[in-house]
This record gives sequence, structure tokens and C-alpha cells, in this order.
Amino acid sequence: MSQADVSYSCGSCGYPLNLTSSNRIATSISSEYRKSVEKGLISFLSVDLSRFTQVDEVHCFPVSWGRHRSKTKLLCRKCGVHIGYGYGDAPALCGFDSPDSSSGAFRNANKVDMGDSLMDGVTSIMLLPDDCLCFIFNFLDCRTDRESFGLTCHRWLNIQNLNRRSLQFPCSFGIVGPSSLSQSCTDINSFHLYRILARFQHLEYLSLSGCVEILDSALSYLKPYGSKLQTLCLDCCFKISDYGISLVGDGCPFLTTISLYRCSITDTGLEALANACLALRHVNLAYCSCISDSGLRALSQGCRELQAVKISNCRGVTGVGLRGCSSTLVYIDAECCNLEPVGIMSIVSGGGLKFLNIAGLSCSNFRNGLEAIGNGFAARLKILNLRMCRSVTDASIVAIAKGCPQLQEWNLALCHEVRVLGWASIGSNCHNLKKLHVNRCRNLCHQGLQAVRDGCKELSVLYMSRNSRISDTALELFKLYRCNVEIKAEEVMSIGPNWDSIDYDEST
Repeated sequence: MSQADVSYSCGSCGYPLNLTSSNRIATSISSEYRKSVEKGLISFLSVDLSRFTQVDEVHCFPVSWGRHRSKTKLLCRKCGVHIGYGYGDAPALCGFDSPDSSSGAFRNANKVDMGDSLMDGVTSIMLLPDDCLCFIFNFLDCRTDRESFGLTCHRWLNIQNLNRRSLQFPCSFGIVGPSSLSQSCTDINSFHLYRILARFQHLEYLSLSGCVEILDSALSYLKPYGSKLQTLCLDCCFKISDYGISLVGDGCPFLTTISLYRCSITDTGLEALANACLALRHVNLAYCSCISDSGLRALSQGCRELQAVKISNCRGVTGVGLRGCSSTLVYIDAECCNLEPVGIMSIVSGGGLKFLNIAGLSCSNFRNGLEAIGNGFAARLKILNLRMCRSVTDASIVAIAKGCPQLQEWNLALCHEVRVLGWASIGSNCHNLKKLHVNRCRNLCHQGLQAVRDGCKELSVLYMSRNSRISDTALELFKLYRCNVEIKAEEVMSIGPNWDSIDYDEST
């Protein structure tokens, strides 16, 4: 069969389009035309409009094209699939003007796309200005699409780089999923960090958690590139010292969240951070064994917008470093710290506390030392974790129940010294309590359970297990009278909101 005998039909339904190869534009064949043919884009001098449904479109092409051109979308008349485009003036070969043609020679020429119908769209999108491409990139909500965006060309890759706002690595603890857990940790060193920061210059979130090879010197690259950084995670970066933290302060003046879990920093590093990053709101110092009340004082006095602090398992902290803290401080996690009664008073001194975790207190001087929580400064408290505070007595429980009327969740698991008087006070005063944990409380008897049953009208969940003094009859009576309360046998170790997602709201 000769080339003149080749005819074309709709690739979707087979409907004949009355297009033949003899009508193709084959003059002045250039390299661009060959490329268009390879992509399945073929141009014709004319088409049989009875075979198409027409949709008029007007596109404003770049000024370099010399003029605006109108085009008509051609759809198969039978099935409606998009076949190609028709132009009212000179033909375009795969989106390029024919160099040897004049506008009068092919006045009725049309281009028909016999391959991928999206090719014309891609050609136009490639020529969009950067701000339009940025809008398109930010509109993508699929991670795969965002990563594919930068594979198009160097220009699109640069736009993707400038629009990246967060970055973390497979070794970061924040990544959860089978794919990340199966990957080996990447040793991110100073050179890697330099290349990363130079490439992504608008990062707002950076997690280097688990990058154990990072040295202090690597953080010097935050100086030219970290001005937009708001969140920095350095969990388990064991080689970062006070000097590295001072470099963080110099390079990230607008930092609002920093996590230094298990880092080897001292009060000196905390003081440098507090002096440089005045906008800090969330600080994680859990397991930082070298810090004390001195560094905590510098932080609480220097950062007056502080909202959340984690100091769990910081054995050098007694709590007095938080004396006079800002009323914006709503979240404190001080589990397993060597807190003192005066430290408890300091912790609640700001008056804005909503979440307090002091689980693990077992010192004898805390038999009545927690009464300070109920003396008026913690009236806004909503979540209180006293799990494993074995020596806490009824006097403290009564004071808290009366002084914290907004309590919604209270963990008293393993609080063995709470007796009938304490449980009765909870029933009488905790009218907003929704969740109560009483697992393994040795002195919770049927009278205490009845007091909770009759008093806590908003209670919806009761965590209770291994309470030896609760009989089956008492339990069944509770279920009968409070059928709306769900009794769970599980023992919850941690309660409360995520520390880095808390927002301070004066109205609540």
C-alpha cells in the first residue's frame, strides 16, 4: 500500500475521520517536525469538519510567538473523544510555527493529534511563567505528583525546590510506616546538610532526628539558609553540644518549635537559645540529663510566648526554674522528674496551665505536696496525669478536685493512698470529668466507686482493672446505673494532646 492510501480513524471508537496521509503537511520537514511525528502529533492541510464536533478555544501564547492565535478543539463526532486542534491561520507543528510557511499558504490548515491528546497541553504549560507553575505545584495534594513535578525539567525542579517547606529523612523518628522502617539510617553529615539547605532555601520544618553523625559545625549552614525555619528537630543528635545550639540561635531567629530529645546540652546552650529565639513556643527537652532549673529559668523568662515544655526524665530539674512563667504556658510534661513541692507551685504559677503530666512522683514529701495545684493557679487545668504517684493522699486529691473544676481527664492509676474521702471529693466536685483512670488503685472500694458513679455526670470512659477491693456486684451496679459509661480494662501510659500541635487560646 502506498503512503497516499493511508487513512486515519478515531483511536477510541474507530470512526473514520476522512483524513489521509496525502493531506499531511510534509513540506520543509525540520527536526521539530520529526520530533512531533515521533510523539504522534501529525498536521494536516485541511479536515472534514463533518467528522468532528468543534469547541472554540482562545489561548494567549507568549509574546515571543509574535501574535495571539485562536484554535478549535476537535472532538470525534461519534464518541466525543478529543482528537486534536484546528487553527485558523498558519499551521503549528507540534506547537512550533513552520519556518518556511507563510500565513496565506495554509489559511485553513489544521493540526490533528493522533497520539496522546495531552501533548498540546504540556507544550502550553511548559511556557507558563514561574508564578503560575508555583500555583500549580501548590495545588497538587499527592506526594507522588509533587515529586514527579520536578522530574519534568531543571526549571520545574527549581520551582519544586523553592516551594518545599518541610524535610525529614528515613532515619527521622517522625516517619512512621513499613517503607521507612525497612530503610537503613542515612548518615547525614555536614556536606549533606549544606547541599540540602542550599537546594531548599525556604524550609519551615526540618527534622534531623536520628542523624547521629551531625556535628556542631554543620549547623553553621543555618546562618545563610535558616531564616525561614520555624521547626527544628534534633532528637538523638548525640554530637550536638551547646555550641551547635548557639549556632541554631544565630541562624534561626524565628524558630517556634525545637526538639532536643536526648541531646547532650547544658544550661549554657539553653541560655543561648533563649536569648536568640524569643518566639519559641514548643521546646522538647526530654531526657536532657545535663540541664537544670537554671537553664529552664532562662527559657521561661526569655521566651514569653512559651506554650509547651517537655522536661520528662530530667533528673536535675526540681521545677523552680518555671517560677513566674508566662500565662501562655499551657502544657508541661515533667514525668519522672525530681520535683519538689515548691517546684509544683512554680510550675502552676503562670495561671494558664491546661495539661500537666507529673507521673512517677514517689517521694514521701509529696504526700500533701500536690495541694498547690488546687490553690487557684491551675483553675484552667483540663488534663492531669498523676499515674504512679503512689504517696499522694486524700488531702491533695480533695484540693485538686475543688480547685480544678474544668478537669476533663484525670489519671490516678497506681495512686494507692487515695481512699474514700478522695473518691467522694472527685464525685462531688469534678462535674466536667469525662475520662478517669483508676487502674490498680488498691484502696478503691465499692464506696469510692459509688461516689464516682453518683457524682461525675459527664463521665464517659472509666479505665479500671485489677482493683482488688471492687466486687463483681459493685461493678455490675455501676454498669446498671451508668450504662452510658464505657469501662475499659486497658491501662493507658500517656494521655493528653500532642505537644507540638497545641495552640494557646485565651478564650478556653
